[in-house]
Amino acid sequence: MKLIFLGAPGAGKGTQAEIISEHLNIPTISTGNIIREALKSGTEMGLRAKEYIDSGKLVPDEVVIGIIRDRLAEDDCRDGFILDGFPRTIPQAEALDRMGIDIDCVINLEVADEIIAERVSGRRVCPVCGASYHIANKKPAVDGVCDKCGNTLVQRKDDHPDTVKERLQVYHEQTEPLKDYYTATGKLASVDGPTTLEGVTKRILEILQEV
Repeated sequence: MKLIFLGAPGAGKGTQAEIISEHLNIPTISTGNIIREALKSGTEMGLRAKEYIDSGKLVPDEVVIGIIRDRLAEDDCRDGFILDGFPRTIPQAEALDRMGIDIDCVINLEVADEIIAERVSGRRVCPVCGASYHIANKKPAVDGVCDKCGNTLVQRKDDHPDTVKERLQVYHEQTEPLKDYYTATGKLASVDGPTTLEGVTKRILEILQEV
C-alpha cells in the first residue's frame, strides 16, 4: 500500500507510521530522516539541501521533491511505503501526482492545537537515527537514551514551547489545505488523534482494511 500520513507537528504521525510500517512490512519515508541521510551520504540533492540548511533557510520544494523521488525509486518501496512529512504543501502534492504515484489512502490525524503544544514540548528525539520518544507517553527503556542506537536523546529546537505556536501557524496556512486536496480525490480518512495510542492504531488499521 502507498500511504500518506497527514497532521500537525506532534499529532503522532511518526509514531503511528512506525507501528503501521511494521504491521504492513513497508518502509516509512520520513522527510526529515531522508534529508539527514542525503546530507550524510553526500548525494547531489543532499548537497543542495545542505546549502539551504547551512544558511538557515527552508529546503525548497524542488530539492525535497528530488530527494523523495530518489528514495521512492529504491527497491524496498516496490511493495508500498508510508510518507510521513511529505507532502507539506499543495505544490508538493501536485509534484507527487506528476511522478505517477497512485496513493491508496491519506490518513489525517486530527488533534487540537492545545493538545499538540502539550505533546510537542515533551518530545525527545535521537539526533543520530531519528527515533522519537516522549517523556510521558513513549519513554525509552533507559531515561534519555535511544532504545535503537544508544545515543543521548535531545529536544529539537523547533519543539521548544515558544516555537510550537509558530509551527502550528505554518501548518494551518501551508499544510492543512491538503485535507481539501485529498478529500477531492476521495482518499482522505480522518482519525481522532487524542484517543489512546492503541485506539488510533486500531482505527487506522480498520480504515486500511476498507481501502
